[in-house]
Amino acid sequence: MELDVKLAKAETFLATHARVLDRHRFAVATGRDASADALFAALAAYRNPDGGFGWGLEPDLRSPESQPAGALHAFEVLEEARSDPGGLAPALCDWLTSVTLPDGGLPFALPVAEPAGTAPWWRGADPSASSLHITAAVAAAAHRVARYDKAVRDHAWLARVTAFCLREIARDARMTAYELRYSLAFLDAIQDAMPETAAHLERLAARLPEDGTLPVEGGLEDEVLRPLDISPWPGRPLRHRLPEAVVAEDLRRLAAGQRDDGDWVVDFAAQSPASALEWRGHSTVNAVRILLAHQAGE
Repeated sequence: MELDVKLAKAETFLATHARVLDRHRFAVATGRDASADALFAALAAYRNPDGGFGWGLEPDLRSPESQPAGALHAFEVLEEARSDPGGLAPALCDWLTSVTLPDGGLPFALPVAEPAGTAPWWRGADPSASSLHITAAVAAAAHRVARYDKAVRDHAWLARVTAFCLREIARDARMTAYELRYSLAFLDAIQDAMPETAAHLERLAARLPEDGTLPVEGGLEDEVLRPLDISPWPGRPLRHRLPEAVVAEDLRRLAAGQRDDGDWVVDFAAQSPASALEWRGHSTVNAVRILLAHQAGE
């Protein structure tokens, strides 16, 4: 599929407005930095001595302490780099072990030490209750890293959190839009290693509307998760559950969404001017990665 991606404009926007981390993510995504050494250095700036990640790596959670949301973003960056020479991922699994609850799940957020600039849903989370939303999101990202990182693949934490997610998904309870999104991402991520879970993927994918769009309860007016939010990558098992025409239309929407200054906007509420700008850089790199993957037919 021919998709117009203005890389020079995107790079100019990122140079002008984005975090150093997202500038290096862009360099890796576009082949400008084959080693990813600078990306690792940028990610390490958000790392704590306990092996977890904080310091606003999740733009709407500005507090310095390590958080499950920080782990999610760290795994995503490590997946993009496709290597981990510093052993950041297994150390992150060790930290996740220390905060995983007795049932095997993760709390949506741990107590927030510095509330300034942090969204109320992070500040008000119950640290004693497991959240399928964040647990499935982190587990999905960890499984994607585990495809190339044996230390993550064999880590006891990954088996434990996987069991939690499968138990929760098997309950077949009603899910919020984000719970469904990340449960599908988790099931998609484990298909290579656990093909016996395909029935779960089929069952949850059947909950998606025909147009692949999920309204977000409690979000902005008309806030939705779109097909490429739910299934961003071609060739994956989840993608085969979405109609080709729906995906093609969403790809055209995404390509057309690049603005004159080179960025893509976010359509959810940010908590501060800083986080709003950081999300724009983050979403711009994500859009470029998705569009380039489909241009290449990967």
